[in-house]
Amino acid sequence: MTAAERRASGSLALIFAARMLGLFLVLPVFALEAQRYPGGDDPALVGLAMGIYGLTQGVLQIPYGLASDRFGRKRVIVLGLLVFAIGSFLAAAAPSLPWLVAGRALQGAGAVSAAVTALLADQTRDVVRTKAMALVGASIGLMFAVSLVAAPMLAARIGLHGLFAVTGVLALACIAVVVWWTPPAPAQKANQPRGRLVDVLTHAPLLRLDVGVFVLHAVQLAMWVAVPALLVQAGLAKDKHWQVYLPTVLASFVVMGGLLFPLERRGYLRAVFLGSIGLVLVVQAGLWLTSTNPGVAGLAVLLFLFFCGFNVLEATQPSLASRLAPPQSRGAALGVYNTLQSLGFFAGGAVGGWLARDVGWAGLFGACAGLMLLWLVVAWPMRAPAAGRQTAEEVLADEAQAT
Repeated sequence: MTAAERRASGSLALIFAARMLGLFLVLPVFALEAQRYPGGDDPALVGLAMGIYGLTQGVLQIPYGLASDRFGRKRVIVLGLLVFAIGSFLAAAAPSLPWLVAGRALQGAGAVSAAVTALLADQTRDVVRTKAMALVGASIGLMFAVSLVAAPMLAARIGLHGLFAVTGVLALACIAVVVWWTPPAPAQKANQPRGRLVDVLTHAPLLRLDVGVFVLHAVQLAMWVAVPALLVQAGLAKDKHWQVYLPTVLASFVVMGGLLFPLERRGYLRAVFLGSIGLVLVVQAGLWLTSTNPGVAGLAVLLFLFFCGFNVLEATQPSLASRLAPPQSRGAALGVYNTLQSLGFFAGGAVGGWLARDVGWAGLFGACAGLMLLWLVVAWPMRAPAAGRQTAEEVLADEAQAT
């Protein structure tokens, strides 16, 4: 990476990390702490409160992405972070679960993921794009690990209200990073054609990635409706869950760094990508089989395998989307991508809560395994572009030939 690419990657990874830390601080304790609110005895309503964030994100990602193509990435990012902060403070002041749902919905209205990812793609070359996206993914994963340790302790001291207040403060800090540290977006060429949303919505390789990111994040959030309760059932107190989460997350980073980049350089990105989907599928099947009699050691192994697959997919998918998208439509393409990601969050929380209530944990994990199998079938014809040498049109031709 050049110095400018390192600065762009570092600052935007920090924005993602700080923003996601606020969200992740809530995630490990939300299902348990939400029961203290009026209306918190309904798992479906708790799942809706978890997932509504993804619904409003999904509605607004495409408009934010299109706006970033037209009005500039940094302006859109600052606006979205401000809306996210206001939603966080509303959730902090919520007196009941319906008010908490409203705060989470307003948090989701700060849908800046597409604009941030597009800005990172603007400022990095194809040959280092996966590395830049992996830096963002690693920072998110690290914040997840930190939150798993800090969330139970903070929740015991400041409660869910306080965690949302911390989230709002972190969002305001992200605005300062955007304004004073993140490099400006490259100037657009005067004769560059304006991208069309229809070009993105009819682009087969991008649509394949859109399906994948929906499934991945639906499964991720649906898992977290049940995993904390499974650990409690296995005999691990909730304030000690970090003893499982932290080692598994950190060890998965080591595996990703040791496998993903060397294998990508050698041309095995497709195999790693499909193998990671298969690995998450195996994890869901394992959780389905052990959900009636969970053990701490077995759950730790399954979570380690899940994070190995999840981290690889989280790093490679946005990199592929940015490389395949037409440059003039990059914001729109990543807007659609992040819309499906957000809708996956919503579906995972809302439907996951409903499944946990009506068909139990085994049914929940069985549905997750079915989704992963569907994704594996959809993703099978994919062909990863060689960095800097293969165009989107060539990828389309390769996939058509493979099909």
